[in-house]
Amino acid sequence: MSRSNEEKSSFIAEARREQVIEATIQTLDEMGYVHASLSQIAKKAGISTALISYHFSDKSELMNHVLSKLISSSESYILERVRQENTPKGKLTAFIAASLAYQSLHPKRTTALLEIIFHARTPDNIPYYKLGDEDEDVLVRELQQILRDGQDKDEFGLFDPAVMASMIQGAIGEYMGNTPITRQVDLETYSGELVNIVCKAVKE
Repeated sequence: MSRSNEEKSSFIAEARREQVIEATIQTLDEMGYVHASLSQIAKKAGISTALISYHFSDKSELMNHVLSKLISSSESYILERVRQENTPKGKLTAFIAASLAYQSLHPKRTTALLEIIFHARTPDNIPYYKLGDEDEDVLVRELQQILRDGQDKDEFGLFDPAVMASMIQGAIGEYMGNTPITRQVDLETYSGELVNIVCKAVKE
């Protein structure tokens, strides 16, 4: 096979994988992780189950790949906005606002992410949500660093950055779920209130 044909074949394969990933996200959003079989995903993508199996060995490998893509997408969106700011307060505000904005812009991706995290299990039958490792979580590290920088520059008061970061991430994550708060308060209001509350908390 010539170089041009190899490149064309690689491009087609990557496009097919992206098609499967998008179909997986749609399926997770519509019917959840438990019912998102390869056959259902293939139906959504308009392709054969065998074609999915050509790219992914099983449902577990596909879901892991989708999870990685979803996490990478949210990280890129949030970090791009955080790094446009020059002060710890600006970065903290951008982190919170961008984290919530991403959910609003990509509700299906948010649902798919939650479905995988809370329903997928490892080969040892451990739920994914119990595997959290802060050392590997890019956003947790970024948030903690913002808080430490704020303390080093005397913009923020004394507190444990890990505890404060956990509280902030918890408040952000609360809006991701199907909770009463999402029906009572719109995203813009929630985001503004959370930013105000956190900015006051870190200064004390």
